[in-house]
Amino acid sequence: MPSGIMTLAADAPKLSSANTGFMLICSALVMIMTPGLAFFYGGMVRVKSTLNMLMMSFISLGIVTILWVLYGFSIAFGTGNGFLGWSKDYLGLSGIGLTELWPGYTIPVYVFAVFQLMFAIITPALISGALADRVKFTAWALFITLWVTLVYFPVAHWVWASDGWLFKKGVIDFAGGTAVHINAGAAALGVILVIGRRVGFKRDPMRPHSLPLVMLGAALLWFGWFGFNAGSWLGNDDGVGAVMFVNTQIATAAAMLAWLAYEKIRHGSFTTLGAASGAVSGLVAITPSGGAVSPLGAIAIGVVAGVVCAMAVGLKYRFGFDDSLDVVGVHMVGGILGSLLIGFFATGGVQSDVAGVFYGGGFHQLGIQAIGVFSVLGYSLVASAVLAFLIDKAMGMRVTEDVEVAGIDQDEHAETAYDYSGAGGGSRTAVPTADTRTRDKKAVAGTRNKKVDV
Repeated sequence: MPSGIMTLAADAPKLSSANTGFMLICSALVMIMTPGLAFFYGGMVRVKSTLNMLMMSFISLGIVTILWVLYGFSIAFGTGNGFLGWSKDYLGLSGIGLTELWPGYTIPVYVFAVFQLMFAIITPALISGALADRVKFTAWALFITLWVTLVYFPVAHWVWASDGWLFKKGVIDFAGGTAVHINAGAAALGVILVIGRRVGFKRDPMRPHSLPLVMLGAALLWFGWFGFNAGSWLGNDDGVGAVMFVNTQIATAAAMLAWLAYEKIRHGSFTTLGAASGAVSGLVAITPSGGAVSPLGAIAIGVVAGVVCAMAVGLKYRFGFDDSLDVVGVHMVGGILGSLLIGFFATGGVQSDVAGVFYGGGFHQLGIQAIGVFSVLGYSLVASAVLAFLIDKAMGMRVTEDVEVAGIDQDEHAETAYDYSGAGGGSRTAVPTADTRTRDKKAVAGTRNKKVDV
């Protein structure tokens, strides 16, 4: 987020209809990412868990929206200290004027608030992919409520608010490498270390049930990510948003190709799941860095993310933690890479004057980025594990083993994703027509008149 990075003009900004319209469109694009994520995750699970996976994303649209209005925006972007914000005018969004501008920018506070809301919604939804097949829906809803309140809202303040301690330290995070992806990936790791593995992990095949659904979800994520990234400059008067848009496309393409190349060398095939996962890894890695690097830097970041994330997803088998849909390997690792690589590839001429190692800036910014990465990772990991532990003790976080084996959809939602009851047709009786009755009578008569040899 650029809040505070741009030098404010001496004259107070005036409302820009163009920037306001642009940001409303970007907000809608970020919103569609959550259903896109639901399809992406929903296709990756087994049939018996499809609806539960979809609902774990969709419920975030409901819960986080209400919490954001009540107090989340105040905690994240109110004036406070380096760790928490607070503003009574932001409580319930009740003290905001219709034309009141976000400080230093040409868009209304309401537009900034709704854009940031969409980030807050998708972040806990990202965590859900690590917990597939085994978490009670009520426990998940409670976890989201507590997690955004105690983890996401404060971390967003650290990174993006003008008085946030990481912001003031100079950490660059254009659109959410730390606050969104490392935050969600570390949270996923913390929770799965508490709740344990799925029944049959490493033993039973747990292949995606619908790769077309995965590809559809990946396409929606890629599409929505342009709003996620380019919109984070809160306008495009100076072209920085356009650079971010271009770099988003470039890094995603490079990461997808790099993942596929690694997959071909390592496993002998180009898979659709690899293409989708590679694209997402590139999107994650360019999210914090795209406003600070050149297009050539975006290619390098995409290639590194594609290869390293492809390698990282296999670590769950080596270390024995059951990250169902590779949230840790893609989002946490991709977010770490994208955030740290700013320290190498920042050109010093786009988002800010900060230059990385390869552009004569030395290692100073790399050290700052590392502070941001590991502080968010450590806080989210520990806090999320504690929350999961407390919820598990209070109400039980996992469904029973029988429910998990039979399928969580039917038990938690009383529905199934696919109804096969009428698919066979063998037991159905066709209604005879006049033509078929006449034809059948002639066939019977012909059989009776036919001479049979014995």
